[in-house]
Amino acid sequence: MAWTNSSGNPFRLYRNTERGILAGVCAGIADYLGIEPIVVRLATVLGLIFFSFPTIVAYIALAILLKPKPPALFRNGDEERFWRGVSTAPADTFQSLKRKFGELEDRLRQMEGQVASGDFDLHRKFREIDR
Repeated sequence: MAWTNSSGNPFRLYRNTERGILAGVCAGIADYLGIEPIVVRLATVLGLIFFSFPTIVAYIALAILLKPKPPALFRNGDEERFWRGVSTAPADTFQSLKRKFGELEDRLRQMEGQVASGDFDLHRKFREIDR
């Protein structure tokens, strides 16, 4: 079972200590944004060069405040992509789910039409004769 926050969405900002170098803050931010950790690390180094004190304070605060990423947060990559989509574009996710349920409803309607048709009864009676 995936570890979820109060909204039920397990996709949130965590420290990724498995891929992290110091405390996993940069790797966690990279996971959340869906980019490579090296990009966030380079931005952090640039922040250290130009804004040393605020960058250090922000990094320490995030290292203390962020929970470490649970080892089994998602069952598979599809589930992770789904929750990432819910977080980044909820309207698109809703439209996608609505379309999938519509397709399933159409398939179910077709199956019901086949089962409820007179031909289905006729084919069933022929199969009973063969036995």
